[in-house]
Amino acid sequence: MDWKKTALIVIDMENAFIDPASPLCIKNALATVPTCGKVIEKARERKTPVFFVNRVYRKNGSDVEFTRYQSWYDGNRYLAPDSTGPLSIDVPVEFKPQKGDYCLIKPRFSAFFQTELDLILRRLGIRTVILTGTTTPNCIRTTCYDGLSLDYNILIVEDCCSSNTDEIQRVNMEDMERVGAVITSAEQFLADDFEVKDYAAEIQNRVQADETAPE
Repeated sequence: MDWKKTALIVIDMENAFIDPASPLCIKNALATVPTCGKVIEKARERKTPVFFVNRVYRKNGSDVEFTRYQSWYDGNRYLAPDSTGPLSIDVPVEFKPQKGDYCLIKPRFSAFFQTELDLILRRLGIRTVILTGTTTPNCIRTTCYDGLSLDYNILIVEDCCSSNTDEIQRVNMEDMERVGAVITSAEQFLADDFEVKDYAAEIQNRVQADETAPE
């Protein structure tokens, strides 16, 4: 497996989504922090690009989703620039960017939506995208579907993702697997012999070799 053609995406592991004192907290997110940290370190060892893709809301709320705006307006001024504490964009030490990592801000759920992620991945020659972070039914799922739509192989490290209930986690993982994502565990990912087939390249080669008229 060519790890330099693979990218690790870490989504929304900010205090506002993992601290139990935050109204945005995802119940099972905090428990994934140590495992996510191990996966991030392994990716760096393999010289795999690491992308931290997070949320930041403007102080006037002009970019807050309308579905969250009332909560934000009523006093939960979460994810403000330079914020600290349980409602903040601050992150545990495991998610502090290091030299060589990429940091992107996404305005909505998908890491691809109105960000430069696709542009950078293509410039780096990335073929496979590994998803970690929170929350599984929203940001992980929308990023998964957008990535597949853009012809990336999608790998999801299940125990590095989180939902508010085990049932939500299970059904969303099953849905994403059915649509073409590869679901794995941190233990499997950390193994030295771990490998994922480049299905997207295989199909691309077959299409290019096919001389049938498209009509």
